[in-house]
Amino acid sequence: MEKNDRLYMELALQEAREAARKGEVPIGAVLIGGEEVLGRGHNLREKNQDPTAHAEIIAIQEAARKMGTWRLENCTLYVTLEPCPMCAGAIMLARIKRLVYGAQDPKGGAIESLAKLYALEGFNHKVAYQGGVLGEECGKILSDFFQDLRKGRVSESG
Repeated sequence: MEKNDRLYMELALQEAREAARKGEVPIGAVLIGGEEVLGRGHNLREKNQDPTAHAEIIAIQEAARKMGTWRLENCTLYVTLEPCPMCAGAIMLARIKRLVYGAQDPKGGAIESLAKLYALEGFNHKVAYQGGVLGEECGKILSDFFQDLRKGRVSESG
């Protein structure tokens, strides 16, 4: 774990909380270059009715606009849940140097849980990764959300 991993994961958790306030699955992401936040995102699939509106994709798009390039080399993406195959691919294609995630996703995680995309040989870019950073907190926000959803206590407010 690097020096500021917990700090930046806290920022991703803030994004996840914002998603929950909007009735979205609470996943948040921040993309850091140097020590600067280049992009932020949280799930907006319901609001946008867009299956690609994942926290990671939104943060990557914002950072690319801000930087004026799709090549986000020397950046680190922090996300509260292990990325799905789509997001793992986008992280790789954006040339992001490092991924840090909180909770594992046994039903859709493409880094270590369900699939191991970054372990496959032949891709032209390798992403370093670290899982489990603030994993308990990241998992709790998700489990609380789904518990509330089952009890009918989640509604869209955004």
